[in-house]
Amino acid sequence: MSDDGDGSGVSPKQAVRVDEIAYGRSGDKANTVNIGIIAESDAAYRRLERQLTADRVADLFGELIDGSVTRYQLPNLPGFNFVASEALDGGGQFSLRYDSQGKTYAAAVLRLELPPESDEERDE
Repeated sequence: MSDDGDGSGVSPKQAVRVDEIAYGRSGDKANTVNIGIIAESDAAYRRLERQLTADRVADLFGELIDGSVTRYQLPNLPGFNFVASEALDGGGQFSLRYDSQGKTYAAAVLRLELPPESDEERDE
């Protein structure tokens, strides 16, 4: 792979899965899911900032999330915390869902493919 100049090893002109440039972990707080995504490099962070939006995460989960998804930047860390409200059908002991504690949500986000970026998108 060609390098983007910041050590990530992935050119912005290539499609890339989130798990190639970031790490993730998720879990529940009652009926809310927290999805933490941490970039491997500054270049990866900038790409995630442009392409991994709250809307993109909400679209990924569709009807599994009854509430909203909000993206928060993490102070002093190259990453984001996505908070999905009303995402666990009641959560914990109340939910009949297979993943009633939201542990697999980060894995789903990490499998997302980010499209190649144009020079104009990177300059915005």
